[in-house]
Amino acid sequence: MKRQQRQTTQRVCHQRATLKPWSEMNRKQRRELQRKIQSEDLSLEVVHPDAAGIDIGNEVHYVAVPSNRSSEPVCRFGCTTAELKAMADWLKQCGIRTVAMQSTGVYWIAVFDILEAAGLEVYLVNARETKNLPGRKSDVQESQWLMKLHTYGLLRNSFRPPQEIRTLRTYWRQRNDLIQGAARHIHRMQKALTQMNIQLANVLSDISGKSGQAIIKAILAGERDPHELAALCDSRVEASEEEVARSLEGNWQVDLLFVLQQEQEGFEFCQKQMAECDRHLQAYLEHRPDRSQGATLPEEKRKGRLKKKKGNSPRFDLRAELFRMVGTDLTLIDSIDVMTAMTILSEAGWDMSKWKTENHFVSWLRLCPDNRISGERIIGKGRLPTNNRVTVALKIAASTLRSSKTYLGAQFRRLRTKLGAPVAIKAMAAKLARLVYRMLRYGMQYSDKGFEFYEAQHRKLQINRLKWKASQLGFQIVEATAA
Repeated sequence: MKRQQRQTTQRVCHQRATLKPWSEMNRKQRRELQRKIQSEDLSLEVVHPDAAGIDIGNEVHYVAVPSNRSSEPVCRFGCTTAELKAMADWLKQCGIRTVAMQSTGVYWIAVFDILEAAGLEVYLVNARETKNLPGRKSDVQESQWLMKLHTYGLLRNSFRPPQEIRTLRTYWRQRNDLIQGAARHIHRMQKALTQMNIQLANVLSDISGKSGQAIIKAILAGERDPHELAALCDSRVEASEEEVARSLEGNWQVDLLFVLQQEQEGFEFCQKQMAECDRHLQAYLEHRPDRSQGATLPEEKRKGRLKKKKGNSPRFDLRAELFRMVGTDLTLIDSIDVMTAMTILSEAGWDMSKWKTENHFVSWLRLCPDNRISGERIIGKGRLPTNNRVTVALKIAASTLRSSKTYLGAQFRRLRTKLGAPVAIKAMAAKLARLVYRMLRYGMQYSDKGFEFYEAQHRKLQINRLKWKASQLGFQIVEATAA
């Protein structure tokens, strides 16, 4: 057997050596070479003998099985539920146990659920890792290529949380979409006010607040007197009533007032939908099992932490519900508030055993370095673009450490001075991800030691480095006595 493998490899190498370079071949010669490479038996180890591949589409799906399992190794199925169930029955009749498919839009979700319910092991793979060889591409060839790669164990399965987490994620993503929709309405309201030369944003930091909403509703009700409108401001507004009145003098155009009314109604509708989403989210969290094991919720620390804006916070005690459901309080970590903690738990869940170590978790978030190594040397450092919502939330949380008087805040400021803001934000996001992993996986409790402890520790490290450098040069450093 080994002799045949060696002869096959030598024959392929000889053919490649005698052929012209790839750039000098015409299209026919390139296709012929690809056909020979694919047909040669390189004796790869078969990892999944009962594997199939599915090319996902909007209207039809192409399913490929080994040629010895069916007279038609590639079959075409529709996207209806009945046809998807027929697909699952056909795969089981062919003796298929595991299936590989690409994560194409949202079309794969129904196929995944039905095949998983039928008892098949489904691999959801990244399309970037399943690129076919150069040449013509069709749906049939794509399904066969997926089957071949999966047969030899060359595909990695993507992470998909259980149904309990997916339901929680659906509510939370819908709520975030409503927040973004409300923000768009606020921006268009601000645009309409500016076109009428109503400079309300110069005296109020947020027109969606109590004072701003009172003034806008009075304007839509027909009030035009600047002093009457300014009197509606809350006493905590820093600008004086006279300054607010001057900013409310403008040209009241009918068309722009119509736009303002439309956007105000859209904003109020988003707020109503958000309240309804909070009620459903609270009801769902209350029915989750209690994992706190009778522990009490830790007191929320405010010393050295930044104040968070609570305009879009849930209308119930989300922190207490998360602690009861998970058994640990992620908000004890500096810069992580209850909104960030909810994003982490709704996207990744609380079962960190899906990742072997904390480094695997950081790599899944694409917060690890992308070093390009050749000849045992780093020849370049690339970027790892990602749209992972957990990664984005951790980076936003890390950026708020700039003025935090905590241990993590002092560490972030030193990294920002040394490496720059973008690298420091990514490094601190990875640090926060490791802390989250340890708390959820091992039940560790985070305790802030303060920025004074970090500064003293860093100073001691610098002194030790100076002493070591001086000893290498034949000198000795003696610390001066304090005055």
